[in-house]
This record gives sequence, C-alpha cells and structure tokens, in this order.
Amino acid sequence: MPDDGGGQAQRAHIPTPGTGPATPPSSANPPGTVRTSPAERVPAASGLAAAGSLPPTAGLPAATGLPAPAVKAARRTGLLVTLVLGGLTALPPLSMDMYLPALPAVTDSLSAPAATIQLTLTACLAGMALGQLVVGPMSDRWGRRRPLLLGMVVYVVATAMCALAPTAGLLIGFRLLQGLAGAAGIVIARAVVRDLYDGVDMARFFSTLMLISGVAPIIAPLIGGQVMRFTDWRGIFVVLTGVGVLLTLVVVKWLPETLPPAARHTGGVREALRTMRGLLADRVFTGYMVAGGLAFAVLFAYISASPFVVQEIYGASPQTFSLLFGLNSIGLIIVGQVNGKLLVGRFSLDKVLGLGLAVIVLAAVALLLTTAGVFGEVGLVPIAAGLFVLMSAMGLAMPNTNAQALMRTKHAAGSASALLGTSSFLIGAIASPLVGIAGEGTAVPMAVVQVVCALAAIGCFLGLCRPWQRTGREAGGL
Repeated sequence: MPDDGGGQAQRAHIPTPGTGPATPPSSANPPGTVRTSPAERVPAASGLAAAGSLPPTAGLPAATGLPAPAVKAARRTGLLVTLVLGGLTALPPLSMDMYLPALPAVTDSLSAPAATIQLTLTACLAGMALGQLVVGPMSDRWGRRRPLLLGMVVYVVATAMCALAPTAGLLIGFRLLQGLAGAAGIVIARAVVRDLYDGVDMARFFSTLMLISGVAPIIAPLIGGQVMRFTDWRGIFVVLTGVGVLLTLVVVKWLPETLPPAARHTGGVREALRTMRGLLADRVFTGYMVAGGLAFAVLFAYISASPFVVQEIYGASPQTFSLLFGLNSIGLIIVGQVNGKLLVGRFSLDKVLGLGLAVIVLAAVALLLTTAGVFGEVGLVPIAAGLFVLMSAMGLAMPNTNAQALMRTKHAAGSASALLGTSSFLIGAIASPLVGIAGEGTAVPMAVVQVVCALAAIGCFLGLCRPWQRTGREAGGL
C-alpha cells in the first residue's frame, strides 16, 4: 500500500505507547486482553472496569468467549459508558444554548452593552477551544479519568461563580474558565471512543453519541426559557452547576479508565508539542481535521444567525423559532443514525462523508440563491427547508470526519482529539461574527459564509485526504 504523504512524518514524530518492544504479530490475543473490535485490543481489568472496556456489540460472546453473566455485565456497563460519554459531549451545547434566551436579561441586569454580553459567549467558546489543547495531551500522559475529573470539578466551580458574578467583566472571566474546564468532557469523550473502538465500529459509535448529544441543542433553549419563567438568568447557571455535579458523580462511578499505563506517554510539554506537530504533518489527518472544522463552521453560522434570520427577518415568533430549531436538530439525529445503522459498513466512510459534504454544499447554495432574491420574494418555508437539509446532512459529515481522523492516531488519541476539537471551535468562532457583517436585515451573509465554508471543506477533503489513493479498508470501507 503506497504511503499517503503524511504517514512517514506521522510515524517519525508520534511516539508509540510504552517503552518496551512492539508486540509481535503472532500475539494476536495475549493473556489478559479482550477483543473489542476487529483491529483493537484493550487490556482487561477487574470488575466493572473490565466490563466498561467492552463496547456493547451484539457479537460480544463470540468475540470475547466470556461466560453469559460476564457478557450481560459488560453490555450493561457498556451502555452506561455510552450514556456517560453522551452526557459529556452534550455538556458544551447545554452550556451555550441554555444561556441564549437569557442574553437580553443579562444585558439589563448587569447594565452592560449587548456587544459586551456577547463576549460571554465568545469567551466560553474560546475556552472550550483552547482547553482541549491542554487536556488532550494530559489524558495521553496521565490517563483519561484524572484529567476528566479535574476538569469537571473546575467546571462546577466556574459555573457556580457565573451565577454569582456581579459585573459583566467577571462573568466573561468565569465563562472563559467554564469553557476551559468544560473542554475536558469534549476531548476525553472522543479519546475514550478511540481507546475502545476502531474502524467502522468507531464511526458507528460516533453516530450513537450524536443521537444522545444531539438532544441537547433541542432541549437546551427550551430549558433555558422555562428556567427564566421561574427565576432570573442566574438560575440557568445554577441548573448547569447541578448538571455538572451530577455528571461528575456519574464519571466517578461508571466511567472506567480506558488507557492502560503501558499505552501512556511519559514526556512533558515538549513531547506533547512534538506529537501534535507530527499529527499536523500527516496530510490526511490534517485534511479530515480541517474539513470537519469547516463543516462545524457551517453549523455554527446557522446557530449564530438563525435567531435573527427566523425571527427578525421572516417575522416568526420565539415559539416558532424553537420548533424549527428542534426539527433541524431531529433531522441531524435521524441522519446520524442512518449513517451509523445503514450506511457505515456497506459503503466506505469516505464515500458517505463525500455525500454529506456534497449535500451541505447544495443546500448552502440553495439558501444563498433564495436569500439573495434570485427566486423573488419568498417566505419562511423555503428558508426553513434549506436549513433543515443543511443541518440533516451534518449527520453524515461530522461523525465520519472524526472517525477517519482518529483512525490514524491510535497512539495519540488525546492529542488528536484536542486538535480536532480546537480547530472546529476556532474555525467556528472565526465564522460566527461574519454572519452579521451586513446587519440584522438580511440573511445573505449567513448563506455566503455557509457556501464558502462548505466549498472549502470539499476542497480540503479532496485535496488533502485524496480518498481515491487509498484502499477501501484504509478509507474505512469493508
């Protein structure tokens, strides 16, 4: 199989786990290991930790040879691990979207300009982006549980301080700290998936996570609005504090360590930087990373602009906006499940990913033509239909970019997950302000940003990943 351009650089700069010699090919199933997927082994532990290291697959008895009671325990614990990881990935949208209905109230309460209060969103987003660069390498060195628990504790404290913030400046600072700490859940959840799964199984699991975490954007604005009926904006942060405490306790009880000591890196900051440099030198990994970040920018442009587009330009009520927001999220979830249950395994991941990116481009172009008046005066329905198609196609693009990128980084999953998350948030943060560049009276800037980012994502996928140069197995096919 020919080298894909970045493989040599990656192998030269990414350290391999442990300090001993590589495992010989003949030791396909050494003592003390259990099979978790066709291409992955996770060292067995005792009790729930061993069970939690097993993915809840239908073929578990045949794959592991465990007795029936152990298989049942593994499936139960595997389901709990799935729910825990789903909760961790749902925490960022909860932190962002629950707060959206409170922005006007925060402006009045703290007597600050709207632009200043908008910085509380930017600070949280920037914290989530930068925090992943710190937590990812930490998890490769010290394991997944300790950095995650530390991040969750700091998240709880920072969120509680947000509820008590007396000034806009302090609120911005606490939101930055909240984002930095909340990044632990995002980056480590992806790293844990990489520890447990490989290939097609990993893509399917990401689709399952999308089902769980995709509910968060649907219910978060609704929860925030309901909380505002009974208390002020500070009550939203009280609720988020409670969610953080609950998730921390759940992690303590039900999320086992998935990175064995032999697979951890022992270097410091210099080695972490060297590892990330090696990852970025892999052209294919970088292609998937940037393509996924640009797809996320399309999504974030929608999130940032849709309240103004739907309500201010097309005159919909807040209730109608919430309904459309929820329907779009449901579309993303449904397509994500079609991806995991029907498409992945029958077609290569690259083919499914290419289809998703193509649909996103077509939907974005249709939105641009519609908002620019090419088809004359239109109402809300065509705009809502275009946004629905665009959002739904994210269910094909986002899980598969993550899976394809992480598939190349078995021995640096934490650092790779950090780069994936940071690039997505940073690209999204850059694209977000551009949607309002022409004011609140037109939806054209939103559509322009979406078209440009979608076309750039296609360009990165084709120009850097070059899926036609790799075999079906390497590209995620069967």
